[in-house]
Amino acid sequence: MRLFIASPVLLYDYTELQRDFCDVIEGKWVEEDKLHLTWIFLGEQPSASPWSEYLSRIAPLDCPALLKGLGSFGRPPRIFHAKSKEPILYHKAMQMQRAGFNFYRFTPHVTLCRIKKITDWRGYKGLLETYREKIIGEIKTEITLYESSLCPDGTIYKKIEAVTT
Repeated sequence: MRLFIASPVLLYDYTELQRDFCDVIEGKWVEEDKLHLTWIFLGEQPSASPWSEYLSRIAPLDCPALLKGLGSFGRPPRIFHAKSKEPILYHKAMQMQRAGFNFYRFTPHVTLCRIKKITDWRGYKGLLETYREKIIGEIKTEITLYESSLCPDGTIYKKIEAVTT
């Protein structure tokens, strides 16, 4: 089983964001219903049981966390993402660590697009600046254990267990 822990995300206008960036980057955009903040990627596991146990030791987020600004990872950039620097996310990550999850370099973000190529660097940098202080969505309070299956038509996510309000 390929497992990860994540929270679903709501973007306020994903279509507009994609339209704004369509002339400056080429890549594969994440389908809107698959957008999420990954707390921890667990990888291939023989069973979901121990992770379900750890998940039962935590509570959901107290409130939604805002997504503000955009960025990318890699040189050249390969992952285009929405950012969040909300303290509630870092506090929850510490609680999850105490519950048994092993975190490594937690950087709250939501992957929006896997970049193949930036076609207009000046335009890209300008749009990043335009979105720098813009609130573009929120991370929902639910924390879920997912199974991820890689298929030729794309990835399929299956909810195994969730902690909700």
